[in-house]
Order: sequence, then structure tokens, then C-alpha cells
Amino acid sequence: MTKTSPIRHANEECVKGERHAAELQDWESISQSLDARGNAILPLLLTAAQCEQLAALYGRGDCYRSRIVMARHGFGKGEYKYFAYPLPPLLEELRHTLYPNLVPIANRWNQQLGISERYPATLAEFLERCHRAGQTRPTPLILEYGEGDYNCLHQDLYGEHVFPLQAAILLSRPGEDFTGGEFVMTESNPGHQRADVVALHQGDAVAFTVNQRPVPGKRSGTRKVAMRHGVSRIRSGRRHTVGLIFHDSR
Repeated sequence: MTKTSPIRHANEECVKGERHAAELQDWESISQSLDARGNAILPLLLTAAQCEQLAALYGRGDCYRSRIVMARHGFGKGEYKYFAYPLPPLLEELRHTLYPNLVPIANRWNQQLGISERYPATLAEFLERCHRAGQTRPTPLILEYGEGDYNCLHQDLYGEHVFPLQAAILLSRPGEDFTGGEFVMTESNPGHQRADVVALHQGDAVAFTVNQRPVPGKRSGTRKVAMRHGVSRIRSGRRHTVGLIFHDSR
């Protein structure tokens, strides 16, 4: 008898529903929010059961390529693990389903910023571009924070090829599993700085800018602003999040 992988068993039943949840999002409103603020909430992208199944994977050691203790690198406090290929089916499907909805925004931003690169219609094509450039290591990850932990403001850049949008999904229940731990984004350019605190519920995702985005110029045209993201200090409990980055790493 062939033994079924617990990871695969935990996710295969969720894949079809996950595609449906992503397709039901209001992508016009998401696009408008990304243009205005550099972030947008995708409500109820995962069910509570899906969140619990993914969070339960954190303790496993057989589906990851590396574990990072953040304090060792000056990244904050807490830890995270990068998934290995093949990804759990739920995350694989989600990554491929979200990407084509974000491509029109990414290509429009590059055009507005005068960047010549255009992103292909499918994630498979974009990952092939990454892999040809030596970016072959998967970047989807799961993060775990305990009391007192936090994530410093940063940008997730892993090589020459960078898709300008990514997503994070909250797996834990604010106010029940943890307190504190808000998702924070900052926007900065000469003479201007701004911070957003994005309130999420369990199963919500936030799509957000990886490093830079276009905004209207003060008088005319378009200017570029730098974006960073992080997580404020956890006051109590434990917080799990999945991060979906669309470019792979060197």
C-alpha cells in the first residue's frame, strides 16, 4: 500500500475551492487599492480549516529547503521557513491563480515607470525566465512569531528578476491566537514618508508592493516611491503567516 503524504492529504481537497476563492475577489477594487496605497486586502482567501492545516505544517521538517532565525541576521525576532519544491498543492495552486490577476497591474506599473520589462501571462513562463537567470530556489515561506517577536521593514528581493507584487496570508486569529503583530507598510520618497497598518482577519490576504511603485508627480507625470513592509511586535500568543513571492531566488 502506498502511504499518502500528510502534506498532500491536507491540501489536495482544498485546491479547487482555493481557485474559486481567488477568482471571486474584486480584482478591479484590488487594482485601485494597489494604485492608491500600494496594498490591497483579499478577504477570506482561505477558510479557517485551510489556515489551520497550513499552520500545522510549520512543525514538520520534510517540506522546507531552509529555516531562518531572524535575530541571527538582524531581520527582527521570530523565524520562518522556505518551502521546497514541490510546494504543497494548495500553495502551488494559489501562487499560479493569483499571478495572472496581478500581471496587468505589474505591467502597467513598469510602463508608467519607464521600465522595459514586461511579465508573461502565466507564472510558469515567468519562473522559466527566473530559472534561466539562475533563480531556481522557491521563495514561498511560512513565518512564526511568538510574544515579543517582530519583523523589521524590508523588501523581498532575491535576484535580477523581481515581480513587483507579492501576497501574505494571515493563518492565525487576531485577538484569540495573538495580539499585536500588525502588518505594516511604509512609503518613502524625498520629502515624504507614510505608514499604513493593514488590519487582517484569519484567512485574509494582503497583496502589496515588493519594492517600488508609480504615483502621480507633484506637478505632472509619474514619480517612483519606495515601499517596505514588516510586522509590529507581538504582544501575546503566536502568529503564523504564509508569504507568496512570485519570483524565485538565487
